[in-house]
Order: sequence, then C-alpha cells, then structure tokens
Amino acid sequence: MKYIFVLFLFFSVNVFAQITTQPKQDLVKDPYFNASQNPGTTEKVKLVHSDFFQKTLDKYNGNPYFSGNVQFIHQGSILTADEVIFYQEQNFVKAIGNVKLQNADGSVITSGEMEYDGNTQKGIARKNVLLTDPGQTIKTEILYYDRLSNKAYFNTGGTITKDGNVMYTKSATYDLSSRIIDFTGNVKIDNPEYTVEGVNIIQNQNTNTAIFNGPTTITNKKNPANLIYTEKGTYNMNSKEVYLKKNSRINYNGKILTGDDMYFNQITGFGTARGNVTLRDPQEKRYMKGGYGEIYEKKDSAMMTDRPYAVKILEKDSMYFSAQRILAYQKIDEVNPLKKKSFLRAFRKARMYKSNIQVRADSLSFNETDGIMNLFGAPIAWSGEKQVTGDKIEAYFDTENEFIDSLRVIGNAFAISKADSLNLKDEFNQIKGKLMTVYYEKNEINLAKVIGNAQAITYADDENEKTKEVERIGIALSTCGTIEAEFEERRVQIISCNIGANTDIYPMSQISREKRFFPNFNWNTKDRLHKWEDIFLDSPGYEETQYEADDALYNQAQKAIDEAKAKEEAKKPKRVRK
Repeated sequence: MKYIFVLFLFFSVNVFAQITTQPKQDLVKDPYFNASQNPGTTEKVKLVHSDFFQKTLDKYNGNPYFSGNVQFIHQGSILTADEVIFYQEQNFVKAIGNVKLQNADGSVITSGEMEYDGNTQKGIARKNVLLTDPGQTIKTEILYYDRLSNKAYFNTGGTITKDGNVMYTKSATYDLSSRIIDFTGNVKIDNPEYTVEGVNIIQNQNTNTAIFNGPTTITNKKNPANLIYTEKGTYNMNSKEVYLKKNSRINYNGKILTGDDMYFNQITGFGTARGNVTLRDPQEKRYMKGGYGEIYEKKDSAMMTDRPYAVKILEKDSMYFSAQRILAYQKIDEVNPLKKKSFLRAFRKARMYKSNIQVRADSLSFNETDGIMNLFGAPIAWSGEKQVTGDKIEAYFDTENEFIDSLRVIGNAFAISKADSLNLKDEFNQIKGKLMTVYYEKNEINLAKVIGNAQAITYADDENEKTKEVERIGIALSTCGTIEAEFEERRVQIISCNIGANTDIYPMSQISREKRFFPNFNWNTKDRLHKWEDIFLDSPGYEETQYEADDALYNQAQKAIDEAKAKEEAKKPKRVRK
C-alpha cells in the first residue's frame, strides 16, 4: 500500500502536461490544497486510452476532459475513471465516476471522485472511498492523502478491516511508509473474541500492535464482565498480550486487579501487576494489597508478594492477614458442583489480626467459605487474656455471626489464661496435653477439653461468706487421661478429670513458685498484635508486661518453718569435745 497515492500523483501530472488548454475561470480548490508548493518536478504520465477528449466552454469552465474508459499508466500503476478533467494552469486534475487506482504492489483505491494537486502533491478521494492493500481494507467517505509525507487521513468516520478485526473511528491518519494508523475520536476495534474502545489508538499494521492513549477498554465478548481498562498501554493483537501503564485495571471472574504497571495474556489468562497492587473480590468481601501480584484467570487464583496483606471485610470486625506470600483461589465444592469455595493461604511469617483473636504462625490456610483456618509452624493464638499454642492449630469461625466457634490444637497443646485479668500478679491457669479443643461463647473461651497426658494448674477461689469477696483458696495440680475445664471471667474450674485422675490442692502457703508453672510456660506479651498494623512487623516488640510474684504466704510459711527448725536445733544439747 506504500505507493498507492504516490503513483496516482505521478501519472496525473504528466498526462495533462502534454495537452495545451486555456480555462476561462480560476479553479476553486479545497482548503486542504492550500499548502506550501512543491519545488521539485514530477515524472510524466502516459495516457493509455480514452474514448473521448473534449474541451467546451460550457463544461468544466472550458478545461479539457477525457471520458469513456479513461486509463493512465505510470511505472506499472494504472488509473481508470469515467472522466478526468485537467486544470493546466493550476497543475490540478480531477477524476469522476468509478475511479480506481491500481498499483504494482497490489494496493488499490476506489472512489466516486478523486482530486490531485501536482504542486502540493496532495490528493482527495471522495464518495464511497475504499482503499485496499494486502491484508487490510480502509473504507470512508472522504480520504486525504499527501505524497510528500506519504500519509493519508480521514475525519468523516470510517472503518478499517484487517485479519478479522474491524476498526471503527471518527478520524484516522495512516502513515504509508511505517504502516502506522493513528485513530482518534470514539475508536472501536471489533474482534470475534473481544471489543476495544478508546479515544486514541495507534496501530502498527506491520507488528499488529496497538498503543492506547487515553481511556481505553478491552471487553471479552463471551463474558462482558471480564474486561481490561487503561489510560496508557500497548496491545499485541497476535499474541493477545496487553501492557498497561496508567490508571489500569483487569476485571476477571468478578475480581478487579489494579497496579502501576500491569500485564495480561488473554489466551493463557495469566497477568501480573507491580507497584501499589490491589486485588478486590467484592463477592468474597475481600481485598489484597502488595508490591507485586499475579493472577491466573483460568485457575481462578491469585498470588501477592512484596509486603502483601489481605483484608476479609466483615460487617462488625474485619480480619487482617499478612505474610511474605499470600495466595487466594477458588475450587469447586465437592458436595455442590454448582458452587465454589474460596481459600486464602499465607506463607512464611503469617499473621492474622481480629479484635477478638490474634494469630502468629509460620503459615496459615483459611477456608473463607466454611470459616476454617489452619495454622502451621509454632502457631500461637491470643484471645482476651488467654493464649493457646501447639504444633498445629485449627480455628473454626462462625462467619455469619462473626464469632470464633472453637480451636482444635494438635500436638503439645498448651492453653494459658490470666487467673485474674484485673491485676498484675503472676497467676496463670494452665492446661496442656496432646490434643485440645477450646470452645468459645461470644468470642470468649468457655470450655477446654484435653485428651492424652492432660495436665492442669488451676487457681481455686471461693466467696467469703462474711465479706462476700472472692478469696484465693489455693492451687490445684491435676494429671488425667482427659480433662474438661470451664473458663469463667476470673477463674477456671476443672469439671471433669478422668482416666488415671490425680488432683492435689495446695494452699498458697504450701506451693512454691516453681510448681505454679509448667516447664515450657511462655506467656508472650511482646509478640502479640495489639492493632491491625502490627501484621506487617516480624514482631511488634512491645515491652514485656512485668508481673508481681505472689509468694507472700509461701514465704511466710517457709520463714515460720525455718524459724521452727532453728528453735528445735537450739533445744538439742550441744556436744563438747574432750
């Protein structure tokens, strides 16, 4: 198509230069031709055939015209029309009726009329203009072309068809040398699989790539909800790859991915985003953020890294997750194939914050549909003034009411609760064993069941009948095959101790501090998350809470025992060595 307009210009000038005419009136030309004159010369064009040649004063202002199978040839290119008029003084020609310009490279332009100015080397084709070259067709009502810049454009609306794509636009400029088309004004590209709409699209016909400048949308025809939006980007129409650079988003499977710099492959469904990445899932009421993200449309999964975090939006109390890498995905429900279940997984230094429960672990997985969370790698969970640790923790949430339902601790289960949350005494109820299930009621631990080598250290309180105040009776040390313990606001009561049960109750005066704590006791206040922003820290590093040792009665009793022993020793007769 490179020489479509150029060849037409050549043979128009040369043919008419051979005929001497004297028009009586000046030619009124389109303002498009009012440009600087071309100082160069043009090659002569040869007349091949015309049925008639006339020159009459009452037609075409006395300028000569050719009619009837008019044909000109120049360097292998052929111009045909019903009539051709030559304006000698202006070096201007006009072809009328069934105009066709056929070039040696196979490109063709047809129209109802065509004008050419040999001085400016500019031309205009009008009425049902059709420009074709190998692989593409341009259709419009008025087409302007310039031999010097080797460009053509239209501004009256038109279509361009290429490789199954139909492009609609208000105006377009075509560079014949580089084969680049600049579309402006309500641009639309229609493909069997997708539709592209924008305000300015620059398309390279050689590479079949498009550059988007300004708001542009690519819509999937099979699923119109799956679309791509950008205000600056590049699209490879062969590989279906799009590169997005400004205010971009990818809508897929009901989700929305945004970022500073994005990529998406429509064939594979793989996409990436860098810088201020956000993946929103309105259906799951969740969003993820990070510095880098990947999506897999066909697998319905996404991955986020570079300080990623996820937020599960709940009506009263949202859940915040963080880790070095977060993965979200959906799977078909095994029970109901018509439904999908949503999952979230966090790897390496996983954190979760909710106002009524906070979690740390090496990794976690969360079934968002069923409300089941699994914690792996030295997991620890805090709730109120209570702490639970173990080899693995399974947490069950009532997602409808936003409550914690229960915790299941597998291996080295250890639950600690402050005996009295209103003071800073080092008094802690402790229960441990192989397997533990902790039940919650209104987000507070209500009951704990321990199976296998169950042990408990619990503080016993009772109400003074006279003062009506709660007083410390002592501490119970229990070992059982299974233990059930009921948690209340300020005490823990063993309600069941079975299989090899043994319970000893010590008054406070008869139990040392060492016996009041299990060997692996670790009440962790430094690493606990106090606010959702703490999920980004390896450890919040809060100052450890300092508790006061409550050994006054024991120390007094030991002192009395020591004094009594001393008195007994003093009564014994002393030996005298002779």
